[in-house]
Amino acid sequence: MHGIERISSLLSRAILEIVLLVLCLCLAAVAPHFLTAENLLNVLRNVSMQGLIALGMTLVIIAGEIDLSVGSMAAFSGCLTAWLTGALGTSGPGFPVPLSVGTAILTSLAVGFASGALAGLLRNRFGVPSFISTLALLTALSGAAELITNGFPLTPFPPWYNFIGGGYLLGIPFPALLFILAFAGTHVLMNYTSFGRAVYAVGGNAEAARLSAINVRAVRIMVLALTATLAAASGVMQSSEIMSGTATSAKGWELDVIAAVIIGGTSLSGGVGRVWGTMVGVVFLGVIMNGMTLLNVSEYWQHVVRGGLILLAVLMNRMERRGG
Repeated sequence: MHGIERISSLLSRAILEIVLLVLCLCLAAVAPHFLTAENLLNVLRNVSMQGLIALGMTLVIIAGEIDLSVGSMAAFSGCLTAWLTGALGTSGPGFPVPLSVGTAILTSLAVGFASGALAGLLRNRFGVPSFISTLALLTALSGAAELITNGFPLTPFPPWYNFIGGGYLLGIPFPALLFILAFAGTHVLMNYTSFGRAVYAVGGNAEAARLSAINVRAVRIMVLALTATLAAASGVMQSSEIMSGTATSAKGWELDVIAAVIIGGTSLSGGVGRVWGTMVGVVFLGVIMNGMTLLNVSEYWQHVVRGGLILLAVLMNRMERRGG
């Protein structure tokens, strides 16, 4: 009897993986080019940048918070990197190109960390919900990106810069390798460290976590700061892929990222979620979008399907919680 219950539990936890496998088999049957190496690598590249942010968003949602500014942060980071590259190089003090690009990237990551930490400080110091503070950041960062670009793409990058977002290493897209490394690091962080246990505790019951000597404020600040930093890194990668800083890039990414996290089984109520689930959720959405593109499905219908998937994932999540 216990064996049957254990098998049932394993199947319940693996339902998304099973659905993903069935989906891939169906697409392979109706879209001949789906299982080609070129297309699968393309899927990996396409999901890696949003997937990088989704890893951080998993921590934020498990901790009982939310971050709506990640798309704007990615766009702003790409624009800031481009602007600083030009300002420090040919149009500025004349830094060597590698130094100007490196300084620009590090500055963008630092700004991302500071932005997320600010949202955490507002949450702790003044009780401003992260939903509100990151919504404000979404608007502010979007406006800042338009200001520093004047509404036009900035293109100061040297040709080698494209490797970060558009290159290959050992035949695998470099962004995908970065995503896989980030996944491994996040998985270890959440499953084998005291910080990971603290994140789950804070999301499950913040007051109980505080009484257990967990620094709730520090946890909230750190998860928001880490997520904003990953969003900034994703923005750098995207600016490398398109070789420009563009204020309208990454528009709507926050919704796609949250969708992937929810589909992966993370509860919006906090305290429950898996990094592996997010990984599968990211790939699941990527495969869906890629399959519909190969089948020439209208972009409008793609948005409808994506919305339906989010709603279905939330309903399944709620039913599972009630069943448990």
